[in-house]
Amino acid sequence: MTDTKRRFTRAFGLLIALAMVAAACGDDETVTTAAPDPGAAADPTACNIDPPADPVTISYMGWGFAATEFYAAELAKCGDVDNITVDIQLPDFTTAVESVRLALAAGGDSPFDIIHVTNPEATEFGSAGWLLPLDDLIDKYRDQYNLDDIPQSAWDGAKIDGKLLGVPVIGDSQIIAYRSDLFEEFGLEVPTTYDEIITACGVLAGAPGIDLPFVIDFSADWAIEIEFLAAIRSFGGDYLNDDNTPSFNSPEGVEALNKMKEVGDACMGDAYLSYGYEAGAVGVENGTVAFTSMWATGMDLMSDPDATDFADVILYAPAAAPTPGGLLGGTAWHNFYAIPATTTNDPDLIFRAIMEMADEVSQTEGAQFGVVTRLSVTDGVPTLLAVNTTIADGVGPYEPNPAIALVQAALWGVLPLVISGDMTAQDALDAAADAYIAEATAQGYLN
Repeated sequence: MTDTKRRFTRAFGLLIALAMVAAACGDDETVTTAAPDPGAAADPTACNIDPPADPVTISYMGWGFAATEFYAAELAKCGDVDNITVDIQLPDFTTAVESVRLALAAGGDSPFDIIHVTNPEATEFGSAGWLLPLDDLIDKYRDQYNLDDIPQSAWDGAKIDGKLLGVPVIGDSQIIAYRSDLFEEFGLEVPTTYDEIITACGVLAGAPGIDLPFVIDFSADWAIEIEFLAAIRSFGGDYLNDDNTPSFNSPEGVEALNKMKEVGDACMGDAYLSYGYEAGAVGVENGTVAFTSMWATGMDLMSDPDATDFADVILYAPAAAPTPGGLLGGTAWHNFYAIPATTTNDPDLIFRAIMEMADEVSQTEGAQFGVVTRLSVTDGVPTLLAVNTTIADGVGPYEPNPAIALVQAALWGVLPLVISGDMTAQDALDAAADAYIAEATAQGYLN
């Protein structure tokens, strides 16, 4: 029982006792006393869940960055509720996802009650039947938590076979972070296309103290593949046709991949292997990189004068379009909180815990750490306008089709060879198409 409820119970009991004494004394005056509203005294920043009858441990698995650490702290407040213990695990991304994948694939009871997923994990885990459909709980608590404040497009990022499988809390996309002082000094506008990025790199490469003029994440197979999705859609192509046959080895795919390599060669050269998006962000912070493509959720130190001497001149812009007139080269990502289908705890209680960690009060405060999904929250991180523009005018999310995971695996094997110059774009994409067709056929996605 919470302290608020204990106070209410004692006060209400005292009022009843006084009324009984007055009646026994034959007081002719009827005294009517309104019972206080227990909800009126509730702290909106607390976890306002009724204590369960029996002790419960809510186990959360996610990965840590500024925004998720904030929401983990919000969830931890539910540990102040009687009979609730909260266990929070925030390792790195790869460890978190693999831990969930291994645990849920093994079958049996889930060791986790709340898991952090993005669009691809929602598709993978949801298609495997590992996630609990939340539609009934969303409808039940829609009004209490004002869930219509979250746009349907965000919910749909974790929608599989018509079922909603996650609560979207954090938005994300690739954006540009840049040293505005350097751009002003050299008379440059912030690039809006990949061709303009290449031009800016030619100018800024010789700037004092600059090691690399621009960074785009080509440091890992998965990172190159994410950039390829953005580029091919900007050029008007996509990964799959309606019948799940490959379309990524189309002329649009070849053009997109060649343009990506052109950017890498002009702006990073062989250094691309050492510069992921994190290193690009650090380079902007320490003054060795002029501008970078980065995830919006990775900007937490860029505006901190204790972390960088350039906090007052680092600004943000939407992602550039790989081809002029095309969609912006940023994907629409959301970070969701989902419930494993095999949790041993009451799903209603777990869902309430998710709601308390990501209600309107929490997301209003959380906007200082990352882009939130509630439309009513308009103030927050300095990346808000850039990322919302990129999500609105960019290439969108991965298609929630389980066959996409096979496309990704096939592309991971060859895309780095194009960036390194060891394969042509056409040869690499054709090889990936062959690998995808073989696996998709074996798994029943193709006849």
